[in-house]
Amino acid sequence: MKNHVRSFKTYIRDEIIKKGGWVNTHAHADRAFTMTPEKIHIYHNSNLQQKWDLVDEVKRTSSVEDYYARFCQAIELMISQGVTAFGTFVDIDPICEDRAIIAAHKAREVYKNDIILKFANQTLKGVIEPTARKWFDIGSEMVDMIGGLPYRDELDYGRGLEAMDILLDKAKSLGIMCHVHVDQFNSAKEKETEQLCDKTIEHGMQGRVVAIHGISIGAHPKEYRYALYRKMREAQMMVIACPMAWIDSNRKEELMPFHNALTPADEMIPEGITVALGTDNICDYMVPLCEGDMWQELSLLAAGCRFPNLDEMVNIASINGRKVLGLDV
Repeated sequence: MKNHVRSFKTYIRDEIIKKGGWVNTHAHADRAFTMTPEKIHIYHNSNLQQKWDLVDEVKRTSSVEDYYARFCQAIELMISQGVTAFGTFVDIDPICEDRAIIAAHKAREVYKNDIILKFANQTLKGVIEPTARKWFDIGSEMVDMIGGLPYRDELDYGRGLEAMDILLDKAKSLGIMCHVHVDQFNSAKEKETEQLCDKTIEHGMQGRVVAIHGISIGAHPKEYRYALYRKMREAQMMVIACPMAWIDSNRKEELMPFHNALTPADEMIPEGITVALGTDNICDYMVPLCEGDMWQELSLLAAGCRFPNLDEMVNIASINGRKVLGLDV
């Protein structure tokens, strides 16, 4: 009798189950499933910075009940795949105020016996402008992790480093982790991950800070990348990769090392950096074609980075995720 041949998906899934199940460390469940065929032009015609404000339409018109329905749909999608822990950012700002996070807590109570849910506050309006800062402070008391988007304040005011200070000060004062979007635009002009490392060390937050995305790292020369990895080890910084969210990075005419628009897990993991997996936006204005499929995310990361290390693929999707969410491993 011939040996039974299983797909790698089946093999890896079974190994992930042995290590406690899938972990989705990063999403925006409050905005999930808000893209429609009539709105697809927003994705075609707008860059990410523009979409940060175009999504106000969804936020302004969503009630607590609307948010709750989307949370439930996203959570049930995760449970159906065997996800045992799920981290999601939640918008808390002058537009949606606290409606989304109220819905998130309601959903967590309903699903508390089925999945571990962890929340971070998304700061699409930044943390510098006074009203935005007010809602950042309010939201920080309602989440498990401080979330941040320093480039918003860099774009508006040239004060991205100050935004990092505010985020890290808040996380340190509350004794919780800090998850920060960095290096999202696939350009060697960006050095946000390095800046976040420096700020992490300055604030004494080693081992408590997570960099989300890090796409621009691959656009830098090899010498810079490996110097950055050394600094990341010093800061004990962990990383979340969300492959589907950035594989659609626009073509550029900049000269840079040949690379895929993915977090360079193939270089980071051998350098001792913890890399975990997230879906990021699920069928919304930002990433309309992401289905929240954990296997799709993991297989794309492994193939795109040419990193078919089966043991590490399992770790990325399981135990590394629990580390990133601050859960006991």
